[in-house]
Amino acid sequence: MFHNILVVCIGNICRSPMAEALLKNAISGINGNECSVASAGISALVGHKADEKASQLMMAKGLDISPHRACQLNKQMIRKADLVLVMELAHKTEIEIKEPSAKGKVFRLGEWGNYDIPDPYQSDIKIFESVLVQIDQGVSQWIKKLYR
Repeated sequence: MFHNILVVCIGNICRSPMAEALLKNAISGINGNECSVASAGISALVGHKADEKASQLMMAKGLDISPHRACQLNKQMIRKADLVLVMELAHKTEIEIKEPSAKGKVFRLGEWGNYDIPDPYQSDIKIFESVLVQIDQGVSQWIKKLYR
């Protein structure tokens, strides 16, 4: 059983906050589950709010990510996590180089569909919508693998 899931992207203001909220929401509906979900960035924009477009799209799903503040990924977070979900294969490689003990617990959010999730940072809302579809799909696939 996983007790700590960490979601990672680059800046921790677009993809990982959306994925964190969707994972928390999905997991909260599973009886008896005691799993914490957090997010961080490899090169985080520390202290920044979630991107306005990400917040807007999540609010449309009934999830408020406005309290989110970006935080920097560190070795302690990686070690504490039972599962680390990243957006791109390059993130997995970078984390495993930075913290070799992470090998075997770092996977892409799109692992089961064999896809990377592109960074929508500074893109228009249509790109954010497309990215959110991929994140939602990845979250659904992981929930099925972990809890069904």
